[in-house]
Amino acid sequence: QLVESGGALVQPGGSLRLSCTSSGFTLDFYAVGWFRQAPGKEREGVSCASYNSNITHYADSVKGRFTISRDDAKNTVYLQMNSLKPEDTATYYCAAAYYYETCVSGRVAVWGKGTLVTVSS
Repeated sequence: QLVESGGALVQPGGSLRLSCTSSGFTLDFYAVGWFRQAPGKEREGVSCASYNSNITHYADSVKGRFTISRDDAKNTVYLQMNSLKPEDTATYYCAAAYYYETCVSGRVAVWGKGTLVTVSS
């Protein structure tokens, strides 16, 4: 399973770092990603990274503000979020996929349960 942490209430312009740790399996050979779902909206892709992090993908809405990274020794994936905006408010989900392409298309193998990020003054 995947377990996210780090969600919080933050003011606009602030930063947060989300973490996602796997248990029961190692992330070494998986592509990993972050998705989010705002109230009343469909889940959308935020970012994906290939198994070796050589390739990364970001949604246009977060490009230049969010950074995905992974520490396979800790079985952990991170999402550094800077310059947060109210429209970033959502539940953020971590995911593991067999391939980078399937992560980007949202066809993942394992989902986390989510962590809530609220951006508000």
